[in-house]
Amino acid sequence: MTVTERKDIRHDWAYDEVRALFEQPFNDLLFTAQTFHRKYFNPNQVQTSTLLSIKTGACPEDCKYCPQSGHYNTGLEKQKLMEVEAVLAKAKDAKATGATRFCMGAAWKHPSKKDMPYVLEMVKGVKALGLETCMTLGMLDNEQASSLAEAGLDYYNHNLDTSPEFYGKIITTRTYQDRLNTLASVRDAGIKVCSGGIIGMGEGQQDRLGLLIQLANMPQQPESVPINMLVKVDGTPLDDVDDVDPIEFIRIIALARIMMPRSYVRLSAGRENMSKEMQALAFFAGANSIFYGECLLTTPNPEKNKDLQLFKSLGITPEQHIGQSDADQAQQLQQAIEQQQDQALFYDATVTS
Repeated sequence: MTVTERKDIRHDWAYDEVRALFEQPFNDLLFTAQTFHRKYFNPNQVQTSTLLSIKTGACPEDCKYCPQSGHYNTGLEKQKLMEVEAVLAKAKDAKATGATRFCMGAAWKHPSKKDMPYVLEMVKGVKALGLETCMTLGMLDNEQASSLAEAGLDYYNHNLDTSPEFYGKIITTRTYQDRLNTLASVRDAGIKVCSGGIIGMGEGQQDRLGLLIQLANMPQQPESVPINMLVKVDGTPLDDVDDVDPIEFIRIIALARIMMPRSYVRLSAGRENMSKEMQALAFFAGANSIFYGECLLTTPNPEKNKDLQLFKSLGITPEQHIGQSDADQAQQLQQAIEQQQDQALFYDATVTS
């Protein structure tokens, strides 16, 4: 790391300083964020991930935002852990449509001993396809983190969700320290950390800034920082909270880019409810990663075609696969768009209404 980089990557952010940054005129804040973004990343490339729910529903946690919690009646159909081959088939489809990372999520408080062998086989299989691997399985101990690392897991997602002060109003079945302990186990095992939070759960501005301070002041900042906009689901305790102001959300994206300049900032859940213009602003503010596909675990996400068309209109390309040229990447993007358009022209004549 150069002297300049050491100056940029800080772990001593204080609240008053962060608030002053946040309250800058909007154009000034975005200019600063874009300056950092161009310093560490190609401003016209976005990393694309696909997320699959490998075990859905009946989670013992009481996270108030989550339709998978067994504490709430959201009408979600419960599903057992998927078979390994079914997961690998989904991973192949994701790779074919341009994803570079395949993320697998299970609605657990923590993985059980009987399920771990299957989870490890999933990691090995997805890795063998040439994709980056990511999992979110709840809390991990040191032994489980080491096993995942040995299987080839690249990233582990475990969000802090919000500030320490607001956390108890959202979750009571695991502590903030539990989350920090899992992240420490993941980091010690040599796995990259994916950790962010959710905006729009009824928290105040102080809590939003507090979340970013927690993330940025870690001994090593997360390599990936997903910023989610709450997706309100009927039946959860947060189904009627006020909507997030779009400009406020973009300010959070910009602040994340400034405070964690070498991290991928992921525009995550909630994109289905964002206009093209809002997403474009988020990319300008420093977001450079998305979940790509029709579903995020159990909530809607823009279809691949919409994402590809948006990328094309903005002059953005997916971050290329290792060993793949820019020309090949552009050709793959165009082929995917054309294939999606062709499929829309046909219907299955064997299906009757």
